[in-house]
Amino acid sequence: MEESKTTPIQSMIYEIRGHKVMLDSDLGQLYGVELKVMNQTVKRNTVLFPSDFMFQLT
Repeated sequence: MEESKTTPIQSMIYEIRGHKVMLDSDLGQLYGVELKVMNQTVKRNTVLFPSDFMFQLT
């Protein structure tokens, strides 16, 4: 049996400016989708996601 490579989710959670966040690249990896596709889906369906679901650091 082939050993699966798993990454603990805790290692994908960062604390930035007092908020626990996950990077879009980590979410894409977690769900097995391309980053571009995931970001397009979120942008096209903003009403399906809570207002605090995503933000962009400047």
